[in-house]
Amino acid sequence: MENLTEILAGCRRRDRKSQEKLYRQFYPVLFALCRNFFEEKHDILTAINNGMLRVFQNIDQYEPAKGEFFNWTYTTVRNAALTLLRDRKTQRFEYEEIADYMGFESGENLFEQLAAGDIHIYLLQLPVATRRICGLFYLDGFSVKEIAEALRISEGTVKWHLSESRVRLRTIFEKSL
Repeated sequence: MENLTEILAGCRRRDRKSQEKLYRQFYPVLFALCRNFFEEKHDILTAINNGMLRVFQNIDQYEPAKGEFFNWTYTTVRNAALTLLRDRKTQRFEYEEIADYMGFESGENLFEQLAAGDIHIYLLQLPVATRRICGLFYLDGFSVKEIAEALRISEGTVKWHLSESRVRLRTIFEKSL
């Protein structure tokens, strides 16, 4: 297999074979990423394809001094998935609003002791909206405010989903023991 430097050089020349090699190399990880946002395979593939199209269009903007190419690609595809979510006007979230006076306890990170494969198995048992927000908060490190802004929902809604994810995951973990 060609090394990443050669593949990127081909992508900068707009070589379709190099673009295909890059797409295939990152596809498994990007599929797992987008699966956190969408249930249907069509939506997952749409998010990946939108993100990779942005990668190919903006590949000249990537600067190796600023970080790894994989991280740049991962972030680009994640942002494409978030944009797809935002653009969906028919998407409905099921939630209960939490008032600020009710407080928000983050507790410890439930995922610290689990392997990556285990995390996705547990997350798939959560409702889509709750899984999405849980992944953004615990796995991607976004703050409550950043998630609220990205998904255009209130911070209280984000807090409710995080609380709901902890309750549901606790039940799931207890059943698996």
